[in-house]
Amino acid sequence: MASIRELHKQLIKKERSAVEITKEALERIEALEPKVRSFLCVTADRALEQAMAVDAKIAAGEEIGLLAGIPIAVKDNMCTKGIPTTCASKILEGFIPPYESTVTQKLLDAGAVIVGKTNMDEFAMGSSTETSAYQLTANPWDLERVPGGSSGGSAAAVSADECVVSLGSDTGGSIRLPASFCGVVGLKPTYGLVSRFGLVAYGSSLDQIGPFGRSIEDTAILLGAIAGYDPKDSTSLNVQIPDYAKALKPNLKPRGFLRIGIIKETFGEGLDPIVEKAITKAIEQLQQLGAEIHVISCPRFRYGLPAYYIIAPSEASANLARYDGVKYGFRTSDPDNLMTMYTKTRAAGFGAEVKRRIMLGTYALSAGYYDAYYLKAQKVRTLIKQDFDRAFEQVDILVCPTAPTTAFKAGEKTADPLSMYLSDLMTIPVNLAGLPGLSIPCGFDEQGLPIGLQMIGKVLREDLLLEVAYAYEQATPWHLRNPNLVNG
Repeated sequence: MASIRELHKQLIKKERSAVEITKEALERIEALEPKVRSFLCVTADRALEQAMAVDAKIAAGEEIGLLAGIPIAVKDNMCTKGIPTTCASKILEGFIPPYESTVTQKLLDAGAVIVGKTNMDEFAMGSSTETSAYQLTANPWDLERVPGGSSGGSAAAVSADECVVSLGSDTGGSIRLPASFCGVVGLKPTYGLVSRFGLVAYGSSLDQIGPFGRSIEDTAILLGAIAGYDPKDSTSLNVQIPDYAKALKPNLKPRGFLRIGIIKETFGEGLDPIVEKAITKAIEQLQQLGAEIHVISCPRFRYGLPAYYIIAPSEASANLARYDGVKYGFRTSDPDNLMTMYTKTRAAGFGAEVKRRIMLGTYALSAGYYDAYYLKAQKVRTLIKQDFDRAFEQVDILVCPTAPTTAFKAGEKTADPLSMYLSDLMTIPVNLAGLPGLSIPCGFDEQGLPIGLQMIGKVLREDLLLEVAYAYEQATPWHLRNPNLVNG
């Protein structure tokens, strides 16, 4: 499928209609879903209605925005009025929100065509999209491998060309990890840049909605559409939103002095040598584009993982207390009494990973353990942020691998939760510090699986991240390669 800008030109020149573009996306979804299984819900009728509305505007001579008529997929933890929102959990089976999340409302206002809701790890808890209560999403590059998680459905849908762009959410790497595994661009914005109103909460101090795209430009356009202040979200930042796409240039040299830091703690033991080689080549390419390279130490970087798995489950244990079978969603039948109904509903409605994290969080917050675990984890979080602050006194952006390996096979890590948690080793510290992070394809391993380069920016410097990533993208061929789904 063409880029957002190319499709926009075709629409305004009346070379193609929004209905034709939408039908093409829906036909591809129908053809590929038996293999890829990216979607939990395909909204074909609504999508065609939205496309017809765009065509009517064009016929009437009205101006349309860049996203008008563009097929977009949305992760199934963002509330969509009149469309099921399950968070890939049995406990929200059949739940249809009575209101629209801020981000999806912005998409609708922009004329975007929402083609469906994508699969995910249950309540965004996972790194492989294997904890979904409904189906396993496959990696388009190798159907026996995982797409990453928790936004695996959104990443796979873009990678498989089932939509042009998509939305995911990132609590500890849930946009960047699947972007790396699926060979697409994924951006986790600064905390507070994008409204969380209508996003089903996992870890409220960590969650952030962000875009997936096949290119940096598409990602930048979608970010510009969803970013901005929202009075419905108390954590929303009231800041000026730049035109992210306008600043993109294919060469870094005209912009002047640029310092890029390599986080040395992300290299060494545990990093696949093929991934390390690809990252090293990417850094050399950035240097050729005009960047000055420095090796930077973030000594507390490695403590991000244990701190996260105290803080995030603690927040989750509070956020998920509302799912009790009383107000909405799944409920066990014929309860003996209220307490029995609560316990049976939660036991049957939540999957194993969600239960594990609720128990971890409840334990960490319990009397006698709060200071030893939760409070200490918050102190470590502060130290990690301070390391980033010191690093950014020396450099403009930081780079490291997005993930220590390429995509692993489905079922390979489900019996070993700790091994699964290590997949987010490189991404979690960025969430703890509230910084923007981006994953961009930077190579392939011997099996043809994509490798992602992570770029980390200062607070609200998504513009610089996108500018550097775009220059790298234009100088390399990785974004031009596509998974061969037809021939396996």
